[in-house]
Amino acid sequence: MPENAGTKGGLAGAGSRSSGGNRGSYQDRDKPTQIRFSNISAGKAVADAVRTSLGPKGMDKMIQDGKGDVTITNDGATILKQMQVLHPAAKMLVELSKAQDIEAGDGTTSVVVIAGALLDACSRLLQKGIHPTIISESFQKALDKGTEILTSMGQPVELSDRETLLNNAATALNSKVVSQYSSLLSPMSVEAVMKVIDPNTASSVDLRDIKIVKKLGGTIDDCELVEGLVLTQKVANGGITRVEKAKIGLIQFCLSAPKTDMDNQIVVSDYTQMDRVLREERAYILNLVKQIKKTGCNVLLIQKSILRDALSDLALHFLNKMKIMVIKDIEREDIEFICKTIGTKPVAHIDQFTGDMLGSAELAEEVNLNGSGKLVKVPKCLEGGRRPLGSVNVFNRAQNKYSQGFCGFLQPIRSCDLVFERFGSRTDFRNGFHSTSK
Repeated sequence: MPENAGTKGGLAGAGSRSSGGNRGSYQDRDKPTQIRFSNISAGKAVADAVRTSLGPKGMDKMIQDGKGDVTITNDGATILKQMQVLHPAAKMLVELSKAQDIEAGDGTTSVVVIAGALLDACSRLLQKGIHPTIISESFQKALDKGTEILTSMGQPVELSDRETLLNNAATALNSKVVSQYSSLLSPMSVEAVMKVIDPNTASSVDLRDIKIVKKLGGTIDDCELVEGLVLTQKVANGGITRVEKAKIGLIQFCLSAPKTDMDNQIVVSDYTQMDRVLREERAYILNLVKQIKKTGCNVLLIQKSILRDALSDLALHFLNKMKIMVIKDIEREDIEFICKTIGTKPVAHIDQFTGDMLGSAELAEEVNLNGSGKLVKVPKCLEGGRRPLGSVNVFNRAQNKYSQGFCGFLQPIRSCDLVFERFGSRTDFRNGFHSTSK
């Protein structure tokens, strides 16, 4: 014990002397090393979590979120998005996977596994006493060389070559659970992307212009490509279900009796006052509906409200009498996509509801899905609306898998080059590094 105590005292003294003559101060030289290895361990833990999902033989993960919803997937970006990561270094790998998903659309698991392998190599190099700066500079040189090798291996692709695009989309789906449906989904994916870009000038694809609408109760064979808008909400009860030459408005205010921001109570002492309240409410709502009808609107979309009823029964009665199709409970997240698609503009107050705020479509109708519920289709949108994808009757599990079909040919569109992933290409890649390292 005395010997150990003396050793600790000697170390403390050395720490004090190393602080530039500052008596009593102690500098922990081991702390940066501990932090560095802690970051490496956190990154490797994230890579190990998704490693078993890599490749065609990768296993699916079952993830349950806080709401109790269960997701079954082997897509790296989806798995990491559902994980509650706390360590800052681990969060960097999650963001790396998200960036890969946005930029290339695929390889989200591979990029995390490769990063974990590189961190493992760093750990061994650091244990040999190699300075971290030398390691990072060497990785940067390897990155530049790898980019050069892959660029030389790329083969030009014409967007008019439909067969190559189909094969590329099918390859992206091969490792997914819907691979047996690639003959159906691949052409649909290619067609959807080609409709939202100009093949002659396109340098990128904004996948937000393509929406996958899920509806439980059918099979993947029931998928359908819709050049327009698909809404999972139903037409309001008792309303008309089909409108031709649709003029579509989107409102963000409520068609119901006005209320204060705080709780309120109306005290009525006799029946005449009660009758007056009802008359005022009726006149107020009727005035709103008349202003909407005056603009020529015959299809009305109402944003969902959490404060009060977005649509009262009285307002629905007036709208039905004026032959206006009503679709309520539109989610806030869907507003931007709907506006892009049908060319409408959201209106926050009745005074701003004018004819130039409306979108147009040849048809808006409610469709029955043979016992699986109903939805609203707005095909062939007019006047600047973009044409999205709505896939009807797709199993909940199919959404993430199907999106891989779109992502499969993002890179050929962005760079007009395609690098085939085969054993020979990996051998060429290895040989290029091996010759450079000599």
